[in-house]
Amino acid sequence: MPNTEDRRILRTQKMLKNALLQLLTEKELSQLTITEVAKQAGCNRVTFYSHYKDLNELLAAIVEDYLDGLADYFRKSFQGLERFSSTDVQRQLPIFEYIYQHQSIFTLIITGEILPGSQNQFCEALAQVAATELRLEEESDLEIPTLNSFMTYGTLGFFLYWIKQDFKDSPEVMAAKLAKLHGKMYDGSVVLDKKL
Repeated sequence: MPNTEDRRILRTQKMLKNALLQLLTEKELSQLTITEVAKQAGCNRVTFYSHYKDLNELLAAIVEDYLDGLADYFRKSFQGLERFSSTDVQRQLPIFEYIYQHQSIFTLIITGEILPGSQNQFCEALAQVAATELRLEEESDLEIPTLNSFMTYGTLGFFLYWIKQDFKDSPEVMAAKLAKLHGKMYDGSVVLDKKL
């Protein structure tokens, strides 16, 4: 039964991911061993190696899962809309809520200290959604990829600031601040029809 096998594989991978996340609250990645992670997950090293080659590959899989979730939350912010204003706080809020709910992993991703390239992955996850599912409402002298890159990497700096402030401000307050900044750069966006 391939379906049962697939579920077992997914369950084991989830247990390994959860184990690594739990252990990262106690130790740095460089201090962890595969044996510790496997034991925390309730399996052994052989099982670990049947899914991942090392802890970095496991962490990369975790990052990919959370970035997929972030992209979904970004989409949720404009789902069902034809257009939205750049100053609309509700468009920004789901992203902040998702990051706030998963502070520990997004601190690792956004600071880029443990997994090289994770900052770029973060920006590209947001840029990909914006590039394929949205367009500016008004005409611009700038090419959309240029503006998109500026906005997403600027947003990275904004999230770094939030992390350095230890998430002091609520997601609502941060979303309002980012919406105000976006309002100074563009008027609004149009949601593209995916059916085209």
